[in-house]
Amino acid sequence: MAERATVYLHKGNYLSARKDLSWINHQMITILDSIFDGVYITDGSTNTLMVNQAYLAISGLSKEQVLGKSMPDLVNAGIVNRSGTLAALKARKTVTLDQTFHTGKQVLITSTPCFEEDGSIFLVITVVRDMTELYNLQEKNRENEERYRREVNLHQALLSRKFIVVDPKTQEVLTRAERVASLNTIVLLLGETGVGKEQFARFIFENSPRKNQTFISVNCGAIPSSLIESELFGYERGAFTGANKEGKLGIFEAANHGTVFLDEIGDLPMDMQVHLLRVLQEMRVKRIGSVKSIPVDVRIIAATNRDLWEMVQAKTFREDLYYRLNVVPITIPPLRERHGDIIPMVQGFLSDMNEKYHVQKNYIPTALKAMQDYQWPGNVRELKNVVEQSVIFSAGEYILPSDLPISISNKSSDSDQSAKTGNPARISIDLKRAVAKFEYGFIKQSYEMHGNVRDAAASLGMDPSTFVRKRKRWEKLLQK
Repeated sequence: MAERATVYLHKGNYLSARKDLSWINHQMITILDSIFDGVYITDGSTNTLMVNQAYLAISGLSKEQVLGKSMPDLVNAGIVNRSGTLAALKARKTVTLDQTFHTGKQVLITSTPCFEEDGSIFLVITVVRDMTELYNLQEKNRENEERYRREVNLHQALLSRKFIVVDPKTQEVLTRAERVASLNTIVLLLGETGVGKEQFARFIFENSPRKNQTFISVNCGAIPSSLIESELFGYERGAFTGANKEGKLGIFEAANHGTVFLDEIGDLPMDMQVHLLRVLQEMRVKRIGSVKSIPVDVRIIAATNRDLWEMVQAKTFREDLYYRLNVVPITIPPLRERHGDIIPMVQGFLSDMNEKYHVQKNYIPTALKAMQDYQWPGNVRELKNVVEQSVIFSAGEYILPSDLPISISNKSSDSDQSAKTGNPARISIDLKRAVAKFEYGFIKQSYEMHGNVRDAAASLGMDPSTFVRKRKRWEKLLQK
């Protein structure tokens, strides 16, 4: 039998018994030469009749290993670890399955039985497609998707139990904070009281090279002016009456190699501003009662709700210190300007309060809308307090607008009244459906965004078990 470089035909088999064998061989070789996929042909008794060069290249086998051999013998010898031919003979129909060759090639094989008129199988033709490159591309795509998901989670997930970032404005601030986190530069956080400046400071610290070192938060407005110097810079033994006999480390020494967060920096007295400026310029501190300075290596993150430049003009804040601090200013918008964060924060704080007080309460949609529309002058701090108060003072399972300790102009008094005086059974069913529809919308949207229960639950301030339970509960109710 003639032999070509790319196709091998076994003698003494079914084809050799056919007439016009040379013509059949010529046509077969021509066809198989043009095929990129591997081709493997057996007779109805599983004896190997023909393979093409593409198959040999993909499998790493030689023609001597397979031609004339039966498929069961090849499987038993470990030459072939999975046979589409045998599966097709058994099923008497086309079979497709995955296989990995010793070469590491991952392939998709399709074995098709060919029938005689009497129903017997005289050939099984197997096409072997090399899927390695496609699978590698799919794996890279999965890796890229996972990397993208992690980046999205960074901006849209619950970074801590009280730090939710969903609104685009907040995401933009977080992106800015992320960019400077790895740099050893001073950051000045600006924003109204209660917007979460300390949370952003901790985020910067936790994503910095100093994350395994100390983080010390200092409220410059809460420490009495007479104690600020000793707190920040420490003192030597016997420095003054009533002091610790052994002396004391200052905050900058205690945070060496770490990060110091100076909150309410605008409240720092003028005389202390001079000392702080020296630390920032020289990175050295001098304890009270000492004549020598001590080198320190700390990163400074400062924050204020005041207009420092206006204070500079009023001569209540040093201009040189202002420029030293204002290296990378980041302004955190008030809650009223980032509406996308309000409802997720409400749900996150509600989950915390339900756990804290061992209850299971929910806001009805009108109550959530009232909170969404409120201006929140006290920002996140006020929102948390409102959630806690509404959980404590609401009488039933559902929290109504009237249970909120805030003044809301568009309060739905009709809904409250019907809930109190209407048909209890009818109101209960309608109210549950309304709550179900509202909550399920957030649950579904969050799951579609994050792709897994853990991150979706975290973004809503729930634990995964609560997320799954609520999703099943509301799905069941809404299907009725």
